[in-house]
Amino acid sequence: MRRCLIAGFTASLLLPVLAPAADLDSLVTQLAPRAIELRHQIHQYPELGNREFETAKLVAAHLQSLGYEVRTGVAHTGVIGVLRGGKPGPTIAVRADMDALPVVEDTDLPFASTQRTTYDGQEVGVAHACGHDAHTAVQLGVASVLAGMREELAGTVLLLFQPAEEGPPAGEEGGAALMLKEGVFDEFKPAAIFALHVFPEFEVGSVAYAGGPVQAASDTWRAVIHGKQAHGAWPQLAIDPVVIAAEAVLSLQTIRSRNVDPTEAAVLTVGIIRGGQRENIIPSEVELRGTVRTYERAVQDLVEKRMGEILNGVAQAGGATVEFEYQRENPPLVNDPALSAWAGERLRAHLGADKVQSMRPVMGAEDFAFFSERVPGFYFRLGPTKPGTVNGNLHTPTFRADDGAIPVGMRAMASLVLDFLAAPPGLPAVQ
Repeated sequence: MRRCLIAGFTASLLLPVLAPAADLDSLVTQLAPRAIELRHQIHQYPELGNREFETAKLVAAHLQSLGYEVRTGVAHTGVIGVLRGGKPGPTIAVRADMDALPVVEDTDLPFASTQRTTYDGQEVGVAHACGHDAHTAVQLGVASVLAGMREELAGTVLLLFQPAEEGPPAGEEGGAALMLKEGVFDEFKPAAIFALHVFPEFEVGSVAYAGGPVQAASDTWRAVIHGKQAHGAWPQLAIDPVVIAAEAVLSLQTIRSRNVDPTEAAVLTVGIIRGGQRENIIPSEVELRGTVRTYERAVQDLVEKRMGEILNGVAQAGGATVEFEYQRENPPLVNDPALSAWAGERLRAHLGADKVQSMRPVMGAEDFAFFSERVPGFYFRLGPTKPGTVNGNLHTPTFRADDGAIPVGMRAMASLVLDFLAAPPGLPAVQ
């Protein structure tokens, strides 16, 4: 029997006063223990993308207990919370992702996940190996902080609890793209959007950010090389797709080394090579699958074009044919430069300059990019690693976010929202 996650703050925890920094710290200290409890529940009972049913119930119940306008069933299992302040002003959006990964957790946390489910036709473990439980808990804590300041807020806060950031199940739509398709920004028209993500490179107490590109576009591709089957002892009778595939894998790597400008970034990975049923049979076909990561649309176009040319050329040279499919998934995540400069200054003012670090771009993808394509966005890292310990990488069984990251994330995000509504920085008009 799966335990229900629904829980919420009591009204007695809400303080109807707009707080300066010292009072904000007091609120975070008061509210963080409950947010941490909710984080434990979410972590112990993780759910995959578009299946975050109990997590969504928890989120909705918590927001309702705080007096938010709540919408459920957004992009399948997403939840929206709307807090309208007592004074006129802009709308600011904040996103937290809720989904987990098909990973078997290997930590000694007392609230470690033992959940299992079916994914892509296989029985798998389920774990919050990317820290989305921490993101959701931070945002629930921020919701509590802001609800106590409602009458003094000059504007509206739009809290997006997003499903399927890691991607929807095969054959389904989901994530940020579906939330936008359903019209969330058309209705609320936020002036900007914020999000955070834990990153094991940084210790608890610290945050990190950068302006401009911070995460890559993520594309997927598939190629099937069609040859001619024969006995392995008579290769002269075959058109061997295995040999052609091997040549293709090596030739594709020349795109990065010989076609892309050395000052620009690109990664082309072959993640799957699949073909053959028996060691003494040359198969009739071999399938290749992989991913491409880039920051610039021109580089993305170049890689796709050269991949098609190389695959067709190698196949033709070997007497084979090839099918090639290229699918553009997430766009690059680009922090708005002006908003990032403003937010970095505010984070240093609230957390201390020594706690705010610079952030290098990475080739990982993040579908927050769909939101930040529409309105100015600011996406920053939250340190989850307990000082003096070694953490596992994201998407691995040993990744763990320390509870100490929750109040730091609450303070950082709440301060950005409050400062934005109090004195909005000049930003481009919403498209």
